[in-house]
Amino acid sequence: MRVAQISVHGCPIRSLGGKDSGGMNVYVRELSRGLGKLGVSVDVFTRWHDPNDPEVMPIGEKVRLIHVAAGEPEDTPKTDIYSCLPEFLHNLRAFLQRDGAGYDLVHSHYWLSAAAADQLKARAKVPHVATFHTLGEVKNRARPAEMEPALRLEVERRVVPAADAIVAFTAEEKNNLITIYGAHPDKVSIVPCGADLGLFHPIDRGRARTELGIDGHTKVLLFVGRLEPFKGTDILLRATACLADTGDVRLLVLGGDADSADEVTRLRRLSAQLGIEETVAFCGIVEHSRMPVFYSAADICVVPSFHESFGLVAVEALACGTPVVASRVGGLATIVSDGETGYLVNQHTPEAFAQRLDLLLSNDGLLRQMGKAAPSSVGQYSWSRVARQILDVYRGLVRN
Repeated sequence: MRVAQISVHGCPIRSLGGKDSGGMNVYVRELSRGLGKLGVSVDVFTRWHDPNDPEVMPIGEKVRLIHVAAGEPEDTPKTDIYSCLPEFLHNLRAFLQRDGAGYDLVHSHYWLSAAAADQLKARAKVPHVATFHTLGEVKNRARPAEMEPALRLEVERRVVPAADAIVAFTAEEKNNLITIYGAHPDKVSIVPCGADLGLFHPIDRGRARTELGIDGHTKVLLFVGRLEPFKGTDILLRATACLADTGDVRLLVLGGDADSADEVTRLRRLSAQLGIEETVAFCGIVEHSRMPVFYSAADICVVPSFHESFGLVAVEALACGTPVVASRVGGLATIVSDGETGYLVNQHTPEAFAQRLDLLLSNDGLLRQMGKAAPSSVGQYSWSRVARQILDVYRGLVRN
């Protein structure tokens, strides 16, 4: 079987934590590699955003990454990329003519890619599998203050019913696709996201802290993700300021690139206003391979997002034996076992998060108990298992 993965704005080899790079980039890369190990030939098509990157490069067994020119080779806002889709499709087809590759199906990621794949499948006469990763209307309902563009909602409402199959990460996402977007229930398969459980595993906490220069007596909170209001970082800063004793607490904030400079400035200013600027360290982007050290050094990983279709950070933290305190939203509610591997917070307020954080930070025995239970709770999220489930979705379409 040969598959074309379309990830227009999410290049799978980009550094994580930037404005438009996160869990989806990991998903596309690791799913493709997992499929390659199962004997599937995979070509991943993404927009050429860095002129120093080669057009074609191998990124795994039987997996090629193919950069397609569309607009200027630089970071571009997602809504602006939509106007580049005709050029993207034209150059993609030109590559296919030169390369001679043919595909059994196309699998798109995110609404921009689904719009491109919807046109590509019509010409190639192959099935289209779509994974949306997030849904515009769901984000709007979770945080009305940051409305998604009308263009996104219009495209999603068009391409969801047109897809031959859709992969949803959770039962909640499947229900949203059906009730909000009119997807046919039989076309939606629930397959969770995966995590590299070979990379993410517990490291001795003392060794991890020594590597990071953190005192063994310090209580460490960790935030990992893109720095944008939807991720709730300001809620975490306010919660940290509400803690009973911030004297021995250190909050590490991982993420944020040049495009996030305004948000980082806002968060730094908020930290100063709250009087916790000495407590918070903005660490910027950290290479994915080094993340297990940070997870293992932390006492608690906090995920205060307004919504997460899945919640990869929570899986990675738990795999490293670190309890998670997260919003009870989306996929996070299926990953964190409330009271066993962390806590799910019902109210999205600083006080509600601070209450749970105080409870854990003041109880070393409970922290150890949750940390011990954490790794085994996420064993089902290996990429090999996810790839096999996705391959089953593919085979169902190709057979038909």
